[in-house]
Amino acid sequence: MGGLVLACGDAAESLPDITSVASDVTLEELPPRPGKREVDPLLARDESTERTVVVAGTDADLAAVALRLLRKDLLASTVVGFVPTDPRSGVAALWSLPTEPAAAQRLALTGAENPVPLIRDDVGGVLVGRGVIAPVRGIGYCDDTVALRGEARSLEVHAGPAGLVVTVTRGRFRRRRTTYEGRAFQLGCDPVTPVSDGVPYARPMERWTWYRHTQDLRLVRPA
Repeated sequence: MGGLVLACGDAAESLPDITSVASDVTLEELPPRPGKREVDPLLARDESTERTVVVAGTDADLAAVALRLLRKDLLASTVVGFVPTDPRSGVAALWSLPTEPAAAQRLALTGAENPVPLIRDDVGGVLVGRGVIAPVRGIGYCDDTVALRGEARSLEVHAGPAGLVVTVTRGRFRRRRTTYEGRAFQLGCDPVTPVSDGVPYARPMERWTWYRHTQDLRLVRPA
C-alpha cells in the first residue's frame, strides 16, 4: 500500500527509510500541527476515490490532519496511518499501536484499516487521543447521565465503543474513579482550560462538549 506520508515537526529525522516498506510513497515534511495552508494542497494532488495518508508526529499532529480531512469531506475516502513520535501517545495506547518507529511505520504503510470513533468538540476541533479538564467544578452529563455534580480532580475523555468514554477522578488524597460511556459529554463549569491531545485551548471556558462525529476515522491498527 502506498500513499502520502506527512512528517510533522521533526518526525522525519526519526523515520526509517520508507522505500524499504513501500515504493509508491510520497514524503512531505510539515510544521507541527499543520493547518489548511499546508495540508489541503497535498490532499488536492490525489484525485483518486480512495487515498492513504500516514501522519508521523504527535497526537496533536494527527488531530490537525484529521480535522482537515473532516473539513474537506474526505474521512470516508481516506485510510489514515499513524506513526507516533511520542512513546506516551494517547492514540497509541488507546488503539494498541506500536511506538517503535520502524514497527509503527510498517504497520501504518502495510496494515489494514479498523475504523475508530472520531470525537469532535463544539468549538470546531477534533480529539483523537485524550481530552483532559482538570481540576474542575461544575455539572457534566454523559448523554442523559449525570457524570459530575460538584468538584473533581480531573475529567478525561477518549474514544470508545459507544462513541466516547468519560473518566471522572475525585478525592484529594484517596482517588476515586468513575467511568461513563456514551455518544456525548457536556460540561458547564467554573472557567477552566480544556486540553485536547496535549494542546490547551486558547482561553478558559465555562461550557465544553465532546461528541462522536457521524463518520469514523479509518485508522490503520491491529485487528
